[in-house]
Amino acid sequence: MSAATASSPTSFQNQARPWWMMLIEGVALAIIGAVLLWAPAKTAANTWLFLVTFLGIWWIIRGVLDIVSMFIDHSAWGWKLFMGIISIIAGGYIVMYPIAAAVLLPQIFALILGIWGLVQGIVMLMLAFRGGGWGPGILGVLAIIFGIFLIGAYGDFGMGLAFIWGAAVLALLGGIVMIVQAFRTRTA
Repeated sequence: MSAATASSPTSFQNQARPWWMMLIEGVALAIIGAVLLWAPAKTAANTWLFLVTFLGIWWIIRGVLDIVSMFIDHSAWGWKLFMGIISIIAGGYIVMYPIAAAVLLPQIFALILGIWGLVQGIVMLMLAFRGGGWGPGILGVLAIIFGIFLIGAYGDFGMGLAFIWGAAVLALLGGIVMIVQAFRTRTA
């Protein structure tokens, strides 16, 4: 890459997140997906509450990792900071009030999750197209599909159960993709 290209405002030099950070995220995401798909839950309400609490914890972890990655790779730092702060605030609120989030506002919660998935997917796709690799691209597409699904069906009866299955499948697939990408990044 020439010096003129490197200093171009449209160029993007991406320092990938450390492989171990991607591996931790992938393992956590795969575990969450597997637990939601196969763990015995006595009732749908318990599963929904479990999901909401786990999702709050995941958002906090994801927000912290987004902010940490901002210091490792300074590209798109504004988006990383924005998504990190939003994730930490949303996750903190959910962890503090899981019953309110699960019982009182399931439709609005699903809508917010859909919007968050859409925004997160768009950001991941932008990073993938700017040199982030195929892992963030696949996760971005999955997050966009998941977001559109939630936005389109958030008012339907039984959305909680559909949300549980959708989140479980997305988490499991996303975790596997991140684990594979982490090991590919490490060997490269």
